[in-house]
Amino acid sequence: MSPPLELSFEFFPPATERDEAALWRTLEALSAFEPHFVSVTYGAGGSTRAKTDRIVRVIRSDTGMEPAAHLTCVGATRQEVDAIAQGWWNAGIRNLVALRGDPPNDSIGYLPHPGGYENAAALVAGLRRIADFDIAVAAYPECHPDSSSPQADIDNLKRKLGAGATRAITQFFFEPATFLRFRDRACAAGIDVPIVPGILPITNFSRAVRFAQVCAATIPAWFAELYRGLDDDPETRSMVAAAQATELCQRLQSEGVGAFHFYTLNRPALTTAICRRLGVRLPLDRAA
Repeated sequence: MSPPLELSFEFFPPATERDEAALWRTLEALSAFEPHFVSVTYGAGGSTRAKTDRIVRVIRSDTGMEPAAHLTCVGATRQEVDAIAQGWWNAGIRNLVALRGDPPNDSIGYLPHPGGYENAAALVAGLRRIADFDIAVAAYPECHPDSSSPQADIDNLKRKLGAGATRAITQFFFEPATFLRFRDRACAAGIDVPIVPGILPITNFSRAVRFAQVCAATIPAWFAELYRGLDDDPETRSMVAAAQATELCQRLQSEGVGAFHFYTLNRPALTTAICRRLGVRLPLDRAA
């Protein structure tokens, strides 16, 4: 019998009271899958830091789930970042996702904050000096938009892991070979920590295209054809999306992948359907 899948789910801080209510409904729905952790993002330039802080603290204190707070280098000094991390440790938060972060939307590109951590590897090293966090970092199966080459990405990942990160979570991708080639390159480079594939269920194809353009992820031609004409047919689009993402995960499972990180976009239905199709059993199922 195969070991149970390890799942994690990612959410973003809500912008309105209505969005916040939807977030808590999503967390409640997905909590039934007993995720390894649930992560909460920062906005560009650290713009949602206060909301992220509040939400991860409530998850820690009021739910049975383990929160993983995103922490970035952008827009803060080392002392400010250290204080945030120490506060989370004091609140019982043991998991972090350490990222360089995106610059503010109106900037011309990433520049280290004066007196701040210059990159994600430096951030990981700083967090390690504060407490014994379980630290995840980002990995890029294709190529980070600011990177000079795929090999430079591998080298940067090695620096982050060498600084003390314990796992890597990938940017989303849409074909199994994209992840498997990256995993092979990482293994050849001597990387032996878990590399968890990031899965983006498609709730809106046009939005997924925009996301992909920002992060330089490839949208395969066959993938675009799959969703053609479904913009005004949400029911069919959801069925197609669930089938596509399930097939992707099943192919990765057949290649030995035992963990998945879902970018939920604060909408639980598709992720729920995919997890059920992957055979993840809920507590009530196991009790039956």
